[in-house]
Amino acid sequence: MKRLYFLWDELQSSFWFIPILIIAISIGAAIGLLYLDNIFNYQPSGIVRFIFPGSVDSARSVLSIISGAMIGVAGTVFSITLVALTLASSQFGSRLLRNFMHERINQIVLGTYIATYVYCLLVLNAVKGTDQFSFIPSISVLVAILAAIANIILLIIFIHHIAISIQANKVISDISEALSKNLKQLFPEEIGQEPAENEISNIELLKKTFRNKTIITSPKSGYILYADNEGIFNLAQEKKLLVILNYRPGDYVVEHMEIGEVYSQEKLDDDDLLDFKDIFILGKSRTPQQDPEFSIHQMVEIAGRALSPGINDPYTAITCIDNLTSTMCYLTKVKFPSKYRYDEDMELRVVASNLTFRGMLNVAFNQIRQFAGGSPSVVIRLMDAMITINKMAKTPEQKIALKEHAEMILRVAEKSFQEKNDLKDMKERSIMILG
Repeated sequence: MKRLYFLWDELQSSFWFIPILIIAISIGAAIGLLYLDNIFNYQPSGIVRFIFPGSVDSARSVLSIISGAMIGVAGTVFSITLVALTLASSQFGSRLLRNFMHERINQIVLGTYIATYVYCLLVLNAVKGTDQFSFIPSISVLVAILAAIANIILLIIFIHHIAISIQANKVISDISEALSKNLKQLFPEEIGQEPAENEISNIELLKKTFRNKTIITSPKSGYILYADNEGIFNLAQEKKLLVILNYRPGDYVVEHMEIGEVYSQEKLDDDDLLDFKDIFILGKSRTPQQDPEFSIHQMVEIAGRALSPGINDPYTAITCIDNLTSTMCYLTKVKFPSKYRYDEDMELRVVASNLTFRGMLNVAFNQIRQFAGGSPSVVIRLMDAMITINKMAKTPEQKIALKEHAEMILRVAEKSFQEKNDLKDMKERSIMILG
């Protein structure tokens, strides 16, 4: 079920899905409204008659003007979107284009203008005016007029949205918000039970208790987008297997690479092998659904570009550090699922490759520290980030990882700071975490 949800979520996030859906709705609306016009043959009277078309030529003129205007504005919207994408690509990096392309308002605006154009074409084709027969779809034409008015308002909203969306603070805030939602969905879920330390050390002995070993290979090259952890755990529990997975979502695998091992008492049949082949969904580019490091990489890329000599924008880098600090503070409170997953009888069934606090801390701050050598303000903010996260840290492992990062940041400061007072300030701050 979760696999289907992932595929449905990926389909919805495709740039073409929403526009095509809106166009399909417009086609259905045109057919339905023309059917109503044909049944009721509404004849407006009083002041209302000034709103509805009074003749065949009037109906054709209104529909022609609206359809021509809509396709023209659709081209303008497409051009504005391309300009925004060009600016985003040059300022924040090409990986951020996914965020802009997947924004609902961009998809809705483009789909709505094209849908209105298609709707007007269908209604225009239904307008008939001869000596023997005349058909003026009054209701359909009124809906086209209302749609044109709504599209004018939508254009104003779209221009405002584009102007806001290419601002650095907005981009970083959106990534941070999406990352926060993703983390809250990923980490509360636990599969299996926590093992004891002495049980973990006996994995090699446990492997020898099984008679058969089956290698799971990658069917093609690509990034792992989704791993059906729950399905694999249930299968391993049902068949009394030991499954070892070497990769997780976000990793890149090569065709025919060994991605896992299955230990069993009986030889696996073809159906079981097929189930294990479908453990992972592979794709050409990474997605954030099961890969929170992807969003962290996006923020790190923005910070790295901001610290490049050509841009030299430390304030953007500091904003990225602040948002990453918030993310890591949240991760100090969550319980990372164990890579060892046991069934109800405390039998080890799955050994998975999992995210760790240390690993995500490295992803978040290593590259920024490496790029920040020539910017004292950014290096000092990195130390402040370690101090803040350390105050929230719950386990000795977290504090050890934070201390290691603080030591590396201090060494960067000692090598790159030219002003003695800046270095003194850094050392005073480092005492709070290094002692």
